[in-house]
Amino acid sequence: MTPTDAELRTLLERARTIAVVGLSDKPDRDSYQIAQYLQSNGYRIIPVNPMVPEVLGERSYPSLTEIPGEVRVDIVDIFRRSEQVPPVVEEALRRGVGAIWMQLGVRHAEAAQRATAAGVPVVEDLCIMVQHRRLGMHRPTASPGGGEAPRSR
Repeated sequence: MTPTDAELRTLLERARTIAVVGLSDKPDRDSYQIAQYLQSNGYRIIPVNPMVPEVLGERSYPSLTEIPGEVRVDIVDIFRRSEQVPPVVEEALRRGVGAIWMQLGVRHAEAAQRATAAGVPVVEDLCIMVQHRRLGMHRPTASPGGGEAPRSR
């Protein structure tokens, strides 16, 4: 089931912290570019990748369960192959995350059904950055030279 625009907007408006499973430290990768976009729009990004120590200035964790318990995870954004989704969803459910988001091309009906049955909203096969932009939720951030980014009048 695909969430409505209103449901997507509510999910993205309420989220503050997004754990990105499979986040690469390579700037040419989609996961990096999307996480960088989210970070530039005010979200705290928590990299989850056992192969890298840090991404985008944030410490990387080998798994969702190793993120400190006091850190609330609002959305788990999954950049893994579809067949690798079930253990990530199980970890997310044990952790008590707010929502599970499977990136464009990532789907797993059984894992999605398991999360939905546990009361956790699921988004499948959609890019979180594309949806954020499409819904007009882009938030200007400070420009590199300091001060605020220019705003349209």
